[in-house]
Amino acid sequence: MKKNLCVTFCMAVALLFVGCNFKKESKVTEPNQDAIKEAIEQEHKIVSNDFIPAEYRRPVKEGGGSIEQITYMSKKYYGDKSDNEKHANVYLPEGYNAEDKAKRYGVLYLMHGIGGNENEWGMNNNDSLIKKIMDNLTQKGEIEPFIIVTPNGRSGSDPNPQKAYLAFYQFGSELRNDLIPYMDSHYNTIADRNHRAMAGLSMGGMQTINIGICESLDLISWFGAFSAAPTSYDASRVATHVDSNPEYPVNFFYNICGTEDSIAFASHVNAAKLIPRLSTSLKENENFLWYETSGGHDFGIWNLGFYNFAKIFGRK
Repeated sequence: MKKNLCVTFCMAVALLFVGCNFKKESKVTEPNQDAIKEAIEQEHKIVSNDFIPAEYRRPVKEGGGSIEQITYMSKKYYGDKSDNEKHANVYLPEGYNAEDKAKRYGVLYLMHGIGGNENEWGMNNNDSLIKKIMDNLTQKGEIEPFIIVTPNGRSGSDPNPQKAYLAFYQFGSELRNDLIPYMDSHYNTIADRNHRAMAGLSMGGMQTINIGICESLDLISWFGAFSAAPTSYDASRVATHVDSNPEYPVNFFYNICGTEDSIAFASHVNAAKLIPRLSTSLKENENFLWYETSGGHDFGIWNLGFYNFAKIFGRK
């Protein structure tokens, strides 16, 4: 009996010793650095949603931002350069206080299409979908709040209605000389390019590409084109311009277009889809996104584009 107890004890001590040695000699597995890098990249990857959740289409229960109309002086840059009184709508986020100069905001200049005006985005009353989306994104803490301006994108006029669209191409002068200075002097904005964005639908998408990126990189660094019109510059021209101005980097260039859009799909593809292959400055899912989804040339695509772009520009 004693002998058996002694054997049992010795075996237990031996097992304990082996176990201790095993623990002592075993090493903690080093984390896979490639896996960590991939996880970080996925976490920061820009994802374009396929639809706007219903909860963002409803008014917030309490609070929310406000919409007001402004009048500012410009010129008929397409025309005789005479004085031109212009109108625009401004969304101010919840909590905006004109007296609080310490709290300042970025600004999105949101452009309409060829047949519209400053009211086409519906941002002229409290039932505005733009307002509902912004109020919900802000209250849910998903974005840093920002100001939105919807101006009239025609900078002048022509007595020939067949040529009226040409006034869209002169908006860059109005944006630079009149509208941005007005907003920065009348509202609590962060008056630098890193806190300015430009986006638009159809003709407004063209203006974002031709005027925003190719004329105003020193003023703006965030861009969104929704079904950009057929007169948009091609990808090669855009890529060359961006790469030639490295002192003015693009923070982000977002694109969306409906695959059944017979008006703009081919032209928008030509203007933007291949940019990452042509540019050393614009890279997919870093500061560029091309997104196509089923849809036509309509607000189903454009509202979705706004929702996704608002989250990009306002991301914390």
